[in-house]
Amino acid sequence: MNRPGNPVPVIAIDGPSGSGKGTIARRTASALGMHLLDSGALYRLVGLAASRREEPELGPDEIAQIAAHLPVRFATNDAGGEEIWLGDEEVSSELRTEDCGRMASRVAAIPAVREALLALQKGFRKAPGLVADGRDMGTTVFPDAGLKVFLTASAEERAKRRYKQLNDKGIGVSLAALSRDIEDRDRRDSERSIAPLRPAEDARLLDSSNLTIEEVTQIILGWARDLGLES
Repeated sequence: MNRPGNPVPVIAIDGPSGSGKGTIARRTASALGMHLLDSGALYRLVGLAASRREEPELGPDEIAQIAAHLPVRFATNDAGGEEIWLGDEEVSSELRTEDCGRMASRVAAIPAVREALLALQKGFRKAPGLVADGRDMGTTVFPDAGLKVFLTASAEERAKRRYKQLNDKGIGVSLAALSRDIEDRDRRDSERSIAPLRPAEDARLLDSSNLTIEEVTQIILGWARDLGLES
């Protein structure tokens, strides 16, 4: 159960890039009737917004200002899919590119950016509950989350999943390049000085390498039921 202070339950799902936490979080939130926070999208939005500035090179303070005034809105389309808006522009597809992922990992290493987005992320905690996915949801943003999951998979498996995902969208990529990119991103995320990627001490570890999306979802829903976190 959540600790005293905030009665709104939170399920925090953390893990490295390509572990499937975004898909799992969406399915879990839908099954439980809870709100969803895709924290990775916030960093991707900051990276995207920064890349669109005319200045050739933005410093950490300037990028932090972008984060502090990020015009973000999450919505659901008619098919039940997630929409992410940057101002008046729907940018979900652009946010999922490899270039945007690399930008997100870099801006997430800037302490001032993380500080600017912290209050924004906490604001997603509303009744009847929240499923938050990211890299430091259970360690930094919601340390009192009632259920903390650290979802992972082997780097090889994560690269294969990303390769299939991009090829299904008609985007030609190299599997070897994806593997290198995932390993580089893992290293940056785990070695950064602020909120490094690591499981919370009380997180439940879940390796999805040999599990289906539905199997992983059902495991987490079972944990949520056992803890009384259903809305």
